[in-house]
Amino acid sequence: MTTTTRAEGVLAMDTARIEVAGERPYPVLVGRDLLGALPETAEGATRAAVVFAEPLRASAERAAEALRATGMTVLPLAVPDAEAGKTIEVAARCWEALGAEGFTRTDVVVGVGGGAVTDLAGFVAASWLRGVRVVHLPTSLLGMVDAAVGGKTGINTGAGKNLVGAFHPPAAVLCDLASLATLPAADLRSGLAEVVKAGFIADPGILDLIERDPRAATDPASPVLGELVTRAIQVKADVVGVDLREAGLREILNYGHTLAHAIERLEDFTWRHGDAVSVGLVFAAGLGRRTGRLAPAVADRHAAVLGLLGLPRTYRADAWERLAAVMRVDKKARGATLRFIVLDALAKPAVLTDPSPDLLRAAYQEVAA
Repeated sequence: MTTTTRAEGVLAMDTARIEVAGERPYPVLVGRDLLGALPETAEGATRAAVVFAEPLRASAERAAEALRATGMTVLPLAVPDAEAGKTIEVAARCWEALGAEGFTRTDVVVGVGGGAVTDLAGFVAASWLRGVRVVHLPTSLLGMVDAAVGGKTGINTGAGKNLVGAFHPPAAVLCDLASLATLPAADLRSGLAEVVKAGFIADPGILDLIERDPRAATDPASPVLGELVTRAIQVKADVVGVDLREAGLREILNYGHTLAHAIERLEDFTWRHGDAVSVGLVFAAGLGRRTGRLAPAVADRHAAVLGLLGLPRTYRADAWERLAAVMRVDKKARGATLRFIVLDALAKPAVLTDPSPDLLRAAYQEVAA
């Protein structure tokens, strides 16, 4: 991670710049007032499609104006909010609009919004003309630390969440911390579940920061939250820069997600993703404990840290059989074999393959309300 120091003053001196390596390297900027960097990321494009959900229209319009100032034609594409926008029908409407506008391979898609919007915008960009440039401006904490970074794109189907998609790294990601002040408190807390995950799998310093001052961790104006965002993004950048297509190391980013995705599906995607991940992390810690791989103190720390942030740690006791069935079609499954990411110790993730039904049921008792 480096600090941006542009002489022309386009970016503030305290803007963090994280480089994501790989076949198509790209920068992630974390700071405030980052729209000045947007035109450079779209350089060479004649047209830009700005994908956004209606509640973010004002933010999308500011991005559009920054692009129009360079002479670019901007196509605003409003989509349904949250997971309702991640459908094949919405993606098809976007494709039709790009076709009507004459979008070419040198043009660019810009995603402005939370994780659902960046997932959709990335998928539209990946599939249009077999791949055009995409730039993400995540406005939620979840979008910044998870969805916008890493090149995963996707939409939901009746079979599950994100089962249709493509790996398509963005040209850049601009994380403007000022947008976090507009989030409902529950959405901000939800995004912190992914930050906590990063702490357990790779950077325990994240957990120390939260435990030292949980109030600052949930304050959008706090430098503590800015540091948490930057550190969580660095964890993800380190992983996806080595393994874009989830052939090995990237699987560790799914810690807590197998159960989380099943909960989301049972709730018809009405639960916040981070809330489901929070429950999933406690469940994964229980798996680690019950297999003898994870020390009880580290397992207990999961629920304790999540509790400090006001995140949920339990789910319905009567839901296990339905959750187990949904998990069988999780993306990490191999045939009939279930795979879970667990911890052997703090910051030492590993894969647990084909745990017994009795073990899974016992671990679920740790989160059963």
